[in-house]
Amino acid sequence: MSDVRERIERRIHDDPGVHFNQLVRELDLAAGQVQHHVRRLAEEDRVTVAELFGRTHHYPPAYGDWERRALALLRRETSAAVVATLLDEGPSRPVDVAETVGVARSTLAWHADRLVEAGLVEKRHDGRQLVVADERRTAELLAAADPSLPERLVDRFTRLVDGLLS
Repeated sequence: MSDVRERIERRIHDDPGVHFNQLVRELDLAAGQVQHHVRRLAEEDRVTVAELFGRTHHYPPAYGDWERRALALLRRETSAAVVATLLDEGPSRPVDVAETVGVARSTLAWHADRLVEAGLVEKRHDGRQLVVADERRTAELLAAADPSLPERLVDRFTRLVDGLLS
């Protein structure tokens, strides 16, 4: 196996859920080169590629569907902040979570819907409360997921726009 392919595989194993553009940037390789080697690694079942929530993420093959979806969301600063808030404060009303995280209620609703869809968060009492579904597993993944600078900037821009519109 080529040195480039080994670098890509190592990077994916070191940072499960890393997305394609981040691989290209961090490894300082051409996009086509990364695409070729990732395709080969996937064919050999050495990595798993998943299109989740509008981005292509890469994982070691041992990660199951739940972990892949969870990490894809927890790499987003706002989703991670929502989960961290719920872990810290316990079951909370959406309006309180939105205020704590500093986002518009509509932005929280988008992230909450994705978190519910992924099985990280549950809505209780007719949707009037949000709660983390599996606190232990979710807290472990939250600690492992560290949104990259570009991901943080996108989330912060969204918060800025929310602030201007409200």
